Amino acid sequence: MSLSASADTTEKVAATSNGVDVEDPNHDSPVVGRPWMYKRLKIGPWTLPWFASPEIQLVLVSFVCFLCPGMFNAVNGLGGAGQLDTTAVSDSNTALYSTFAVVGFFAGSIANRIGLKLTLSFGGFGYFLYVAALLSYNHNQNVGFLIFAGALLGVCAGLLWCAQGAVMMSYPLEKDKGKFIAVFWVIFNLGGVIGSLVPLAQNLHSTAGTVNDGTYIAFLVLMAAGFVLAWGLSDSKYIMRKDHTRVIVMKHPTWASEIKGLWQTLVSDYYIVLLFPMFLASNWFTAYQFNSVNAAYFDIRTRALNSCLYWLSQMIGAFVMGQLLDLPFLSRTLRARLNLALLFCLTMGIWGGGYAFQKTYTRSSLPTHSDLLKDWNDHGYVGPMFLYMFYGFYDAAFQTCTYWYMGALTNNSRKLANFAGFYKGIQSAGAAITWRMDAMGIAFIREFAASWGLLAGSIVIASPVVFLKIKESIDIVDDLKFSDESVTEVAPDALTGNELSDTKKEKTDEPSA
Repeated sequence: MSLSASADTTEKVAATSNGVDVEDPNHDSPVVGRPWMYKRLKIGPWTLPWFASPEIQLVLVSFVCFLCPGMFNAVNGLGGAGQLDTTAVSDSNTALYSTFAVVGFFAGSIANRIGLKLTLSFGGFGYFLYVAALLSYNHNQNVGFLIFAGALLGVCAGLLWCAQGAVMMSYPLEKDKGKFIAVFWVIFNLGGVIGSLVPLAQNLHSTAGTVNDGTYIAFLVLMAAGFVLAWGLSDSKYIMRKDHTRVIVMKHPTWASEIKGLWQTLVSDYYIVLLFPMFLASNWFTAYQFNSVNAAYFDIRTRALNSCLYWLSQMIGAFVMGQLLDLPFLSRTLRARLNLALLFCLTMGIWGGGYAFQKTYTRSSLPTHSDLLKDWNDHGYVGPMFLYMFYGFYDAAFQTCTYWYMGALTNNSRKLANFAGFYKGIQSAGAAITWRMDAMGIAFIREFAASWGLLAGSIVIASPVVFLKIKESIDIVDDLKFSDESVTEVAPDALTGNELSDTKKEKTDEPSA
């Protein structure tokens, strides 16, 4: 449907009620779904949103990430994925993030072409195979299979995270974007918390350097469930917000139009390149934190505890930043600037404490036997424990802000899929570099300095976008101009404009079917 609505289009609008075809309610049209998708579900005293609502779809995507990348984070958070010798895992992570970087950059075009459901479900498979490779490595030390599984996971993860980003940033109302990011991050990191409890329980009385087979098998079962759950996602064209506006999506996109759209994004939103350093920095520090701090300094059961506390702190960080980013009594422009300043202060404070800790040990000064590594019963454990928790808090705060800044620049799901692809692609390129640095045995203090410097510098570089480009609201016409002529598929009521969502009276009644 083009922007110049014809008389036929006007008649079509009049023939609809709340976006559901009145003439034939059982017809699954390209714009609206089946009636059951818009029925509220009542469970006792609670009334849940309809299935094709942004809220339900966000929760669904969140639990897929809870079961797949959430469990992967729990494994990786052990340091060396639970292995005593971290070299093989570092090499596999280098392969993972190398393919992730390439696929992630173009994942937005793939997601727009094949749909978010296929993109998300295919993405979940790679996590299952990767943990299967770790289980195999426990028995046969087959490094080749582990590296192959890491490379394939990079392809799958690039797709999964692109689909996740598009849902999280384009589905909510403008006033709810911080809340949506926070809800996702809390549920997703709950996977890391619960996942960390598995090795903690199974290795509670162990001082060995590796986890047992039961740990990996438990993760395999959970990841398989996440892969299946992804098939429950609804197509973007069926999504209806609580004010009855729709998501801007493409109708029958081609590969050519998607490659063109990728280029259009870089041309029309050229300032996005100033956020690229933030994208690069957002996972730059994980190899340092997981391997150079957790794996290098602590024994296996303490690593499991640290990992659990790390992901728990991420949940807290996401919740706090999500609330601050959606404060109703401050303008959106002011919120963006204040949170950027807060993020810079957190960077200097938390990483300043990390510098004081990192000066206390080097690669050569650490014990080589697992029995001599730091345990939670040892004197002096509490300080490093809290530092590691603050690292987790900071990770969530940094990524929550970065996602919110992208989501504040547009409401167009096609463009946001490209933004998410840029984000995960560049983020993964940085991770590939740092995992390779760790495998090469770069000095801990150098890994630390690179992380701190990049984080602080990226915030400064991003400030012109935050201060000058984030507006109070986004004009629906500007968002639609980005789409190719006559191929933009928008429900008639979406043309009221998502930018009016904050001020118009919200309709809370059940959509008519």
